Amino acid sequence: MASGYGLHGGVGRCFTFWQEYMSCYVINQHDPEARAKGVCAPRLEDYYECLHHRKEYARTVAIQRALQRAEAASPRENAPKVGQIRSLGLIGRDEESKKFLGTTAGTYTNAQ
Repeated sequence: MASGYGLHGGVGRCFTFWQEYMSCYVINQHDPEARAKGVCAPRLEDYYECLHHRKEYARTVAIQRALQRAEAASPRENAPKVGQIRSLGLIGRDEESKKFLGTTAGTYTNAQ
């Protein structure tokens, strides 16, 4: 929002980048050498990054791919078995539950 007001009434998150770009543009708009060199291009790039987060997204995707490759290249030696993951040690332990509760598993009595 170029007006400077964000969605909730305050300053928008990218307004400072926009102001920085506009100040550079106003100063250099009549200087053909500065425009040819692209003096304001980095400021405009920062503003677009603030708006769209394309560099941040690309970096996140690259990190995720590298992590997936690293995990695929060296699997864990002490990884839990499929049965351990499914049950978490809780399924098939009805006897321990009975001892703990003093009743059949799934019911509760008020023992006083």
